[in-house]
Order: sequence, then C-alpha cells, then structure tokens
Amino acid sequence: MGKYLELTSENFEATVNEGVSLVDFWAPWCGPCRMIAPVIEELAEEFDGKASICKINTDEQQELATKFGVRSIPTILLMKDGEIVETMVGASSKQVFADKLNGLL
Repeated sequence: MGKYLELTSENFEATVNEGVSLVDFWAPWCGPCRMIAPVIEELAEEFDGKASICKINTDEQQELATKFGVRSIPTILLMKDGEIVETMVGASSKQVFADKLNGLL
C-alpha cells in the first residue's frame, strides 16, 4: 500500500532527484489543501513504485516554500529527475494529476 512522503529540507533532494515526483505544498489551515488531500493519498497508492507522491507542510518547511517561490497553496510541482516540469496552483481533479504523472512516466 503506497503512502505519500512528507518532505523536509533534509530529505527533499534525495527524494525528488530520480524519477517522477508530484510535490504538494500545503498547510493544515488551507481549505483547498484539505479538499485535495484524499486525492493525493489515492495517487500515492496508485503510483506506488512508479512515482513519488510527496507533501510539504509550508508552515513547517518555510525555507522550501520560499526556495520554490510558493505564494499560494495548494501549489503542486511536477518534477522529473529533480527538474520542475510543471507548476500548478490551486485544486485540480485526481484525473488531471494522474494524466500529468502518466505523461511523465
């Protein structure tokens, strides 16, 4: 059973350096973030072993949010081999995320 990864400045580079990653910048007080949380969990299960599905709590990891210029949340980074391929701001459907991940695999 797949589970999303909680990223911090300590494990960020090692986690996203290889393969495909979806990185969700979120905060506990953010309504749209809570709305897509179940979608992120489902994607983590469906893409287990194929892509890294990750979350970064912007309240706890402000330096990462600043590094990537996150101004509003949720912000989703789609990455391949450590490079940002696409940045999405706001909630989207599970199908949109899945299609984008499949396109990078």
